[in-house]
Amino acid sequence: MVCDVRSCLDEEGFSIDVAQDGNVCIESSSTRGLLYGFYAWLRDVGLKAEHSHTEIPDQKLRMINQWDQADGSVERGYAGESIFYGRWGSNVHAEFFDFPERSAADVFRGDISRIRDYARFLASVGINAISLNNVNVRSYATRFIVEPYLQRIAEITRIFSSFGIKSFLSVNFAAPKVIGNLTTSDPCDKKVIAWWKKVVDHIYEVIPDFGGFVVKADSEGEPGPYQYGRDHADGANLFARVLAPHHGIVIWRAFVYNSHTDWRDRSVDRARAAFDNFAALDGKFDDNAVLQVKFGPIDFQTREPLSPLLARMQKTNLIMEFEITAEYLGHQIDVNYVLPQWIGMASWQSPEGSIRERLPRVARQPQFTGFAAISNVGMDENWTGNTLAQANLYGYARFCWSKSLTSQEIAHEWVGLSFENSTTATKQVIESILNRSNKAYEDYCAPLGVGFMVNRNGHYGPGPDDYEFDRWGTYHYADRDGVGVDRTSATGTGFVGQYPSLYSSLEKPETTPDELLLFFHHVNYTYRLHSGETVIQHIYNTHFAGVEEVEKFVDEWNSIQGDIEPLDWENVAERLRRQKANAINWRDQINTFFWRLSGIADEQGRSLYS
Repeated sequence: MVCDVRSCLDEEGFSIDVAQDGNVCIESSSTRGLLYGFYAWLRDVGLKAEHSHTEIPDQKLRMINQWDQADGSVERGYAGESIFYGRWGSNVHAEFFDFPERSAADVFRGDISRIRDYARFLASVGINAISLNNVNVRSYATRFIVEPYLQRIAEITRIFSSFGIKSFLSVNFAAPKVIGNLTTSDPCDKKVIAWWKKVVDHIYEVIPDFGGFVVKADSEGEPGPYQYGRDHADGANLFARVLAPHHGIVIWRAFVYNSHTDWRDRSVDRARAAFDNFAALDGKFDDNAVLQVKFGPIDFQTREPLSPLLARMQKTNLIMEFEITAEYLGHQIDVNYVLPQWIGMASWQSPEGSIRERLPRVARQPQFTGFAAISNVGMDENWTGNTLAQANLYGYARFCWSKSLTSQEIAHEWVGLSFENSTTATKQVIESILNRSNKAYEDYCAPLGVGFMVNRNGHYGPGPDDYEFDRWGTYHYADRDGVGVDRTSATGTGFVGQYPSLYSSLEKPETTPDELLLFFHHVNYTYRLHSGETVIQHIYNTHFAGVEEVEKFVDEWNSIQGDIEPLDWENVAERLRRQKANAINWRDQINTFFWRLSGIADEQGRSLYS
């Protein structure tokens, strides 16, 4: 059947026409759009929901950031080793036992089938860009941009290209000194510029459709332009200008803060850092430079407000960053379907509409805006460690593609496709666990937006005071009188003033949403929330409720044994057993911590361990 391409479709959109006679026509103005349309039709068939429809992706850039390292490890990865790099026999993929002989300097795993399966999955849900290595670029990874490593990188990029996915590399800002034999990496130095130009020109000779670079600079010890008296626009524009002739882009991360803070100085606020470092540079970044901003101002906590940069930058290309890998959200041990949080963050309002609508409206080049997220895959047989953690990877991609899908609808899709042979009742149990899991996790972790009460060594489990006197500046200021951080303009750090006037209600505790109260205000334990509970009683109640919910998850999962694949059932059952222990640990430590500080007992008379 020959079809005319509909003029309303952009280069990635498609239409599917299902005729009464059973014929199906998929139309698009590009092969990539046809690929997306084909996978969408397969999804419809799998869900027994085949119908005619037209789709155009909501976000232009729909990116995955790999945090894979050259030694085979994955920073903040909880699903085994890297699918790209590593050694034979180390978390090896079951289908790849004939590992080629190679030198000790060859860090590439070489499992082409595994990479192809991953690329196919990403394309099937509409991902169109991927960065192939960790943003903390060390050791051999610094040399990925030059020979002989570049040839091996090219092998990987060709696989992704065949599925319409552009590949990017994270680069070390100090590479001219580290591998280029220069004495400086100053972004305004002519020799440095010439060195990067030569490197980039050769990359495009080897990888003609290369996407560009991702750069983390001047953050957490990484080198950057500040050490040369330059600003981040100077640094980003260096890369933008050498990439521009090849139509490449540089993605510059805004996760920049001074980690040498002092808890005694309450005027210092890590939440302010991204705005303080970048707001004055609005309009100074080149057209092919993109600022990648974490959705919240801290670091992917159980509850954060929106980053002010996303609401205030007016003349800069922006990418909103998410984290699929569950660094502070359960390590893919605890079931935690985070789509409700992500959809909520992207729905924050600005004068130009919701944040996801705002990104292209204020951009210098709308095609260079979108979403990026840290991957959660590894060499584990089920890809994500916990089988149910696959829902977050699938869900992220669907969230990028469509602004109309709810978290419940996305969960319904994923469960229907992943457990297609199970009964309707079993699917409903799995969906219910997913849809309740994010609230349950928040209930038994840090309360009311306070954040960072996590164990400092690994970020799993409670550590009420682990960061309280630490140089990283993530404080909760709990004392005998109250808890929370005063971030108001009137009496606090001034963070609230970084938002547009639309958010002025955050200046007062009585007009701040309960779930963010302690992020913005220091209040006493008897302060009453909009719910009517006192702060201290809310802490007690939610921590007990969180454990009770996880106990229900265990019982519900046990009830479906025999109706899903045994390996999947046992995988999740084992994780739920660990989650229950973790939830109890959180409940007992956090409740005891606040009981000892406040001296206020639980009004329900429950045991608070001492």
